[in-house]
Amino acid sequence: MAYDIYLGERISQILKSRGVPFTEKKMMGALIFMVNEKMCIGIHTNKKYGDSLVMAKIGAKAYETEIKKEVCLPMDFSGRPSLNFIYIIPDGFDMDEDLEYWVDLAVAFNKNTH
Repeated sequence: MAYDIYLGERISQILKSRGVPFTEKKMMGALIFMVNEKMCIGIHTNKKYGDSLVMAKIGAKAYETEIKKEVCLPMDFSGRPSLNFIYIIPDGFDMDEDLEYWVDLAVAFNKNTH
């Protein structure tokens, strides 16, 4: 199953509206938005979940808080959860302001890492 193209357009528009320079990269069935040449946020179709999920690189500190939300899942792409990335299910990004929250959180973490 391919990722949700419309969701990709929504993320792209948010990044553009924020003036964040980015590139898009397709990899392993996912669409990744690269900021400062690093993975920032993306879309991945999770076979276990059966839908397109947003994956956001938010860092370990934010992860501790965000993972407690019902709309968040641990990102266990390799079988082990990553403490820097989180999956968000569709209920967590259906509304534009919710998706903006995740994009802003990922961009803020990305800008603070080198």
